[in-house]
This record gives sequence, C-alpha cells and structure tokens, in this order.
Amino acid sequence: MEEDKELSSLNVIPLVDIMLVLLTITLVGATFIAVGKLRVELPKVKGKALKEKVITLTLTQRGQIYYEGKRVSLKILKRKLKKFSKKEKVVILADKKVKVEELVRLLSFLKNLGFKNVSLGVKNF
Repeated sequence: MEEDKELSSLNVIPLVDIMLVLLTITLVGATFIAVGKLRVELPKVKGKALKEKVITLTLTQRGQIYYEGKRVSLKILKRKLKKFSKKEKVVILADKKVKVEELVRLLSFLKNLGFKNVSLGVKNF
C-alpha cells in the first residue's frame, strides 16, 4: 500500500521547468534564424556607365543630400535645380543603409519639382 502512495504523488514541477527552458531556447533560436535570412542588399548590374549629362545627387546613410560634392538643404537644392530642364536625367546615389523614408522624401521632392526621369545608381560588378 505504501508503494501505491509513492506512485500516485509524482512531482511534475521539474518536468514543467525543463520543458519551459527548452521552449525558451527554441523560440530564441528561431528568432535569430529568421532575422539572419532577411538581409537585403542593393542589386549589382553589368553594363556601361552613363556617359550622358546627368544631375547626380548623393543621399548618405544619415539622410544628408549632396549636390556637386557639397551638402545642401532641400531649399538650396530646389534653387539649384530650377536652372535645369525638367527632362534632364537625375541619378540618386543612395547609401544602401539609408532609411527608405529619406529616399522617398527625396523622390517626392524631385517629383514635385517636375523631374520625371529619376533613377537610382547601383554598383557595377
């Protein structure tokens, strides 16, 4: 009869503790695996460099805009771009780590000025 008492009072707390630890390890490991697969890089293309006259704007990782090697605000850039025809080609050399918001802001700015021939520069390989 004592043997029946011992078996009926099985302690499952250590088993639950082990299962929770294993569940935590599994969830943390799955998170790191998923994050590792989401790397995004700009495309590389084969081709010839542009030889035509283009307006080149550089957008840094911090969202700073450069025109002709000098940092400019949107107000100054608007003044400088007014002297160009709206049909001129504009190339944006954006850092691959720039926030999409900053790039969209610059694209919207150019669209509002009337420039329709806008493209992004990529690295040749």
